[in-house]
Formats: sequence, structure tokens, C-alpha cells
Amino acid sequence: MIYSIALILILGFLLSSLFTRLQLPGLLGLILTGILLGPYAMDLMAPELLAISADIRKIALIVILVRAGLTVDLGDLKKIGRPAVLMTFLPATFEILAVILLAPKLLGITLLEAAILGAVLGAVSPAVVVPRMIMLIESGYGKAKGIPQMILAGASVDDVYVIVLFTSFMGMYTGSGFKAITLLSVPVSIALGLLGGLLVGLGLVFLFRTFHIRDTMKVMLVLSASFLLVTAEDSLAKFIPFSGLLGVMAVGATLLKRRPELAKRLNNKFSKIWSAAEIFLFVLVGSAVDISALRGAGFAAVALIFGALIFRMVAVFLAVSGTKLNAKERIFSAMAYTPKATVQAAIGSIPLAAGVEAGSIILSVAVLAIILTAPIGATFIDRTYKTFLTK
Repeated sequence: MIYSIALILILGFLLSSLFTRLQLPGLLGLILTGILLGPYAMDLMAPELLAISADIRKIALIVILVRAGLTVDLGDLKKIGRPAVLMTFLPATFEILAVILLAPKLLGITLLEAAILGAVLGAVSPAVVVPRMIMLIESGYGKAKGIPQMILAGASVDDVYVIVLFTSFMGMYTGSGFKAITLLSVPVSIALGLLGGLLVGLGLVFLFRTFHIRDTMKVMLVLSASFLLVTAEDSLAKFIPFSGLLGVMAVGATLLKRRPELAKRLNNKFSKIWSAAEIFLFVLVGSAVDISALRGAGFAAVALIFGALIFRMVAVFLAVSGTKLNAKERIFSAMAYTPKATVQAAIGSIPLAAGVEAGSIILSVAVLAIILTAPIGATFIDRTYKTFLTK
């Protein structure tokens, strides 16, 4: 495992630096590192490391979501209002509906299989989007109109909505049926997650005010509390829906609201942790990409992915209609909301493992979506934010 970690850090750094020098997002080099070192190519990663890959990726996501909470002012989200709420579900809904309409004709699968595929594709990647929105907030681009705040919040909630739909569609396929009441778990999960994060955040504020603790130890305590929130999601799953990752964001937001100076210092420390966490996150996402699955993907799969993205972008335009955003800002918002990676790598293979007849097709399209949309979306954000957004 130590040898594998060394390879990940060295090769990941080299390829990320190379892609950055070529004026391409460094995450491309990291994903490529994962593909090369992973079990579907050179197979140089220790099985022990791959066995805990999902946990390491979740830890990295926790780091970036804590940073998101420490960056986003709740007052800014209140000002955005309706568009921020619509961004949490409307684009994903449009994309899933597009896949349900297009996939049976393009790929020859059933409507239910198309619905499962739509749910796999429907989630935007917080791992790609959130760090870039934090960068925009910190540099001031689009901040006055709340554009990065809106996209950041939407990308964080979007996953909860899509995963609930994915679970429901899989339940229908395996015979347990679709229960409309499961959709109620989305707002309940969001509300309880935010409430849990708020309470934990207030507890940390009290702790930091009562005892003199070094900032480094505060970072460890915030991380530990965040880990407990995320693990609580699995523990409570049988009883109540609970979004641990949204709770993590709420912890950071509570610290920012109650102790802004402390939040700023902690954010600086978390940004340093993210330097290492980012490498592991995207390399391990790449290692989960089964490139052999691409054999089943052809022009029809590419057409489906981009056709569904057009529907998604239309939904973003609808979500921001009636706002003061100009044409460039609307285009930026729509394109910034397209990258796929984290969720697709996590659930893309589940239908195949569960015996879904079109499971191999679903996996192929999921892999192709990561390879196409993560670099295109990330490159668009990195190349256009200075010209499309105002500072």
C-alpha cells in the first residue's frame, strides 16, 4: 500500500503539472493517473488500497465540503432564493427525463433501464464543481450576483436527489416497486442533514470558545465531527433519511456565521489539506473507471450524453430566468453544471452487479460520461470565468 501511495502522489503530481502547463485542468492528469495505475490497466495499486478507495474518496469529499461551508455566506444564499432552490433538482430532473426519452431509441434499452441510466448520469460532480466555485468566491468572480454560491449549493444537494431516484428505480427493477413516499425522503434528508450540521457546528463553536485550542487541533476536531455526521447517515438509514454530506457543509457554514475570523483561518488550513486530498480523490476516481467498458460505447452513447446535457442546460436557463444574470453569466452557469465524475464512478457499476440486463451499457455510458464531461466542464470553467463573470 505504501508503494501504491508513493506512485499515486508522484505520478499524480507529474501528470497534473503537465496538464496544467498545457493549460488543461490538472484533474485530467489525476484521473489519467488513476486509470493507468488502476486494476483495469497496469494494476499497480495494492488491493488493500482499492478496498478502502470509497472511504478515502469520501474523506476527500468531506474536506472540500467543509471548505465549501467555510466559504459560503448563508446571507448570500438567501439573496439568491428561488434559483438556488431550483438548481438542486430541476437540471437533474430534465437530464433524467431526456435519458428516458432518448436512451430506448439510441441504445435499445427499456424505459426502466433508461430511468436507471438517467439517474446514474443525472448527478453533477461536487468534486469537480465545488473547488472551482470556492476559488471563484475567494477571487470575487460572479460573487456579487451569487453565481458560484448558487452553483456550489445546487451541486451539493443535487446528488442527494439523484441518489434517492436511483435507489427507487433500482427497487422497481428488482421487484420491490416504486413508492412515491420515498421522494419525501429528499427534503427530509436535506432538512435533517442541515439541522444536524447546525447543532454540531454550534457545539464546536461552544467548545472553541470555552477551551483554548490550537487551530491545527480545531481542524482535527472539525474533521472528526464531520466524519461522525457522514457515518451517522448509514447508521440512521433504517430509521430516517439523513444527508451527512450536507451536514458537513452546515458545520462549516455555522462556524463562518458565528466565528468568521476563525472560519477564515480554518479555511486556509483546509485548503492545504485539499492539496493532498484532491490527488487521492481524482486518482481513485480514475482507478474506478473500467476502460474496458468503453468497448460497448459508440456514437449513440456520445449522442445520448450530449443530448441529455442540452436538456440539463435548458433547465439551468429556466432556473435562472427572471434574475439579473446576463447572457454570458447564464451560459457559464449552465456549462459549469455539467461535469460528471464522483457519483458516476460510485454507482455506475451497481446495475451490472445487481443483474440489470442493460447493466454493461449503463456502465459504459457512465464511464464515457466521466471521460467526456469532467474535462470539458472543468476546462470551460477554468478558461472562461474571467471573461464570462464580473469581479
